Amino acid sequence: MLNIKKFVCNMLQENCYVVSDETHECVIIDCGAFYPEEHQAIVEYIQGEQLVPKHLLCTHGHLDHTLGNGTIQKTFNLLPEVHEEDAFMVADATQHPDFIAPAAQGLVLPEAGILLHDGDIIEFGNHKLKVISTPGHSRGSVFFYCEEEAVAFSGDTLFRHSIGRTDFKGGSMFSIIQSLRMICQLPDKTVVYPGHGPQTTIGEEVAHNPYIDR
Repeated sequence: MLNIKKFVCNMLQENCYVVSDETHECVIIDCGAFYPEEHQAIVEYIQGEQLVPKHLLCTHGHLDHTLGNGTIQKTFNLLPEVHEEDAFMVADATQHPDFIAPAAQGLVLPEAGILLHDGDIIEFGNHKLKVISTPGHSRGSVFFYCEEEAVAFSGDTLFRHSIGRTDFKGGSMFSIIQSLRMICQLPDKTVVYPGHGPQTTIGEEVAHNPYIDR
């Protein structure tokens, strides 16, 4: 069974998740830690629970989801894993919107270590996450989907009753609507953990999200 711990990070209230199971292996998804207390809380949780991080995963390359990658690299010797279309953004603050890029002044962020592709399988402990390409918020946005547990991590593609912005570089309203039509074919019971805000389910979004037309 998965244990999902959420940390709300940085000035944009981004959700970072540490996902573990009974083996104590874990993955870290979207480490947006910016303030010192956020870095400390994530590291202390992992160490206190005696977890063994196996992957540092990025649902997409935007800076508010990657600000803490340097800490994870230094502490646990992991490099970020991101879809190939967003790899250019991970360590380059100039590729981000002006309102968030200043947060990276003076930060040295690691480049992508592994490039992800649609259909890739990420293994840790007794569980697997499938990479589902969901372009629209950015070209390289993805879902991480655990079929066995009916859980998905949506980044900024899907929020509770809303979706991510499409006006940034690489964004596309057409693409995100196409991605949502595909994603809503997942089982209604699937619990979705988004990049900002509260969790939801596929069924809830099919019923109430104005951007989804099943």
